[in-house]
Amino acid sequence: MSASLASVIDSALDATLVGYSSVGYDLRRRLSRWRPLEDHRLDGRTVVVTGASSGLGLTTATLMAALGADVVVVARDERRGGDAVRRVGLAADGAAVDLELADLADLDQVRALAERLAARRRLDVLVHNAGTMADRLDYTPQGYEATVATHVLAPFALDALLADRLAADGGARVLVVSSGGMYTQPLDVPALIGHPEPFEGSTAYARAKRAQTVLVEMSAERLAPLGVGVHSLHPGWVDTPGLRRSLPRFAALVGPFLRTPVQGADTAAWLASVPELPAGAQTGFWHDRRRRPIHRMAKTRKADTASARAALWAWCVEATGVDLPLAGATP
Repeated sequence: MSASLASVIDSALDATLVGYSSVGYDLRRRLSRWRPLEDHRLDGRTVVVTGASSGLGLTTATLMAALGADVVVVARDERRGGDAVRRVGLAADGAAVDLELADLADLDQVRALAERLAARRRLDVLVHNAGTMADRLDYTPQGYEATVATHVLAPFALDALLADRLAADGGARVLVVSSGGMYTQPLDVPALIGHPEPFEGSTAYARAKRAQTVLVEMSAERLAPLGVGVHSLHPGWVDTPGLRRSLPRFAALVGPFLRTPVQGADTAAWLASVPELPAGAQTGFWHDRRRRPIHRMAKTRKADTASARAALWAWCVEATGVDLPLAGATP
């Protein structure tokens, strides 16, 4: 099949939403003749995966270990984290697998985690996978809504606090696991800060994912001069305990077409391990190994203004107390 026809089918899969299903994954894998992940190794590199005690995070950590990476599992719960380390270790083929405990909704714990990670010999890939879809309004110890703190503030703080460590060995990549829900929500900084009532967990989640995706593009501009690539990715509709718990009706409706966690984690593992990304891309929103647009609706594109982006960045700096280096600034 020609590349042009494969591209047409790929676009049709997205337009019909079939592209997010297991059917879309399998068609794209075959049409584009994907190289196996095993063709790219991560031997000698260190990969940190947050939210890695179960579901997509656990599978992502396992794939990284199978490719030869030393893996750091970040989890909130010691028992579940320890179990994850043992499970990832089965695929590690001699690589090290360590556990770091931190609740990423708590900025104090985020800072402490960053200090420990910065002290490591290497840090080549940082995967921001930790997430939450709350069913009620909940606040962190610092007074921020938990969904926003976990998805927006924690990754921002970790990137800023670990910028020097990421840049030290060259070629590091930061990967942010996003969601198709972000396509439904515009960038709305006042709503992120003010938590409008009544609280709707899925809306708060999608709004945070929109902000997260915007921050990826902005962070990439600052980290590219340091040799660090920053990317976000959509794993598709993945059959995980979190999905079935948070969106039971959706899970029941599309259950037969949900992706396996391995299918959902494929793009993250590919982004971490492929030596060169298409056109040397330093950033992008990826799904099934291809860059995708971050807007599919006029309302989200219209809201994504320079002033809104500046306001988002300024609030993240104020809330976390840290900032990413400006391009050309003296370290």
